[in-house]
Amino acid sequence: MKRNILVIGIIFGLLGWSCSKVDNQSQPKGLKQSIEKNVADINTAMSKISATKGYQILSLSTNPASKALDAGSFKDSITLSLIAGVYDYQRDTIPMFHHFGYPFRLFKKTGTSDMMVVNLPQRLIFHPRYLHSFNMPDSVLKNDFKITASDYHFYYNYWDSLDYKLNGSLTLNSTDLGSFAISTISNSYKDRSSSSQYTFPGGYAVSTSWQTGDTAKLAFTLLKDNGALLKETTLFLGSGFHRREKQYDLTIGNIEIKRGFGIDSIQVFMNGVLQKTAGAKITDSADSTGTICNKRDILLTFDDGTTAKLSTLIGPPLAQLKTLISSLHDMHFAENIVDYIALNIFYNSR
Repeated sequence: MKRNILVIGIIFGLLGWSCSKVDNQSQPKGLKQSIEKNVADINTAMSKISATKGYQILSLSTNPASKALDAGSFKDSITLSLIAGVYDYQRDTIPMFHHFGYPFRLFKKTGTSDMMVVNLPQRLIFHPRYLHSFNMPDSVLKNDFKITASDYHFYYNYWDSLDYKLNGSLTLNSTDLGSFAISTISNSYKDRSSSSQYTFPGGYAVSTSWQTGDTAKLAFTLLKDNGALLKETTLFLGSGFHRREKQYDLTIGNIEIKRGFGIDSIQVFMNGVLQKTAGAKITDSADSTGTICNKRDILLTFDDGTTAKLSTLIGPPLAQLKTLISSLHDMHFAENIVDYIALNIFYNSR
């Protein structure tokens, strides 16, 4: 009898411990715990992204000697149908007699396709200067890098009128490096909208969008499986020196920090609920508006009264985020490599 009572007691004890453990695990996280977890997710994302070849390609900077388009001479329209096909890097050293700035044929058409498929040595991708200037050893390199453009059009004429779209993917030695989508529509310097996104293998993606006009909007998003790990959106009124920030919104996982025009305090939401005991202070260096990656930092105050700067919480990956934002905005890869290849094929096939 005593033995049965002891066994029953042990069973109830284990059940009670198990229930207690489940209850503790299901306890909602406070602001401090949530922000630390969300920042850890951002750090993990940037660690994985920065180790990819796609990140290396996005980080390519402009080479002064590498210019795909001279806006003063290029007034034309190119569609995917005009450059569709399979092309291999095979430079022809016989000059082509036209004045469009592409005196040599770089690619030989080797097959048909509804897309523009270009095979070339990776050296010409990771060191674009070799794409823009002939080097004899490059002619015997293996065409191990592939660019596949599934959508492309480039309409440009006078007065800054531009309609541009590029969707494509990259592979190196048949290994997927990711895909990209770029779109720009511009009627004038003051009327322009653009968006860029690069999706890495493994589910991570980064995107930017911006538009100008009476109300300007800038946005950057870091995603994992289509869910935002970090999203920053800024709205401006006016233009030039008269521009002023109307609304600022920063989302880090389930935490949202908002500042609106005319609102005295910064609002902090967790899971959509306004936090009344926590807060934030936005600091702009030199009293200038900016983002967390440029001129701006955010001082968070947690429920327990402790504080921490967002830049300190994110740490070194913040520099990598800066690189991504700048790269997506400028898209040197598209301008100095993909557009250069497309225009070379277009003009030298005439």
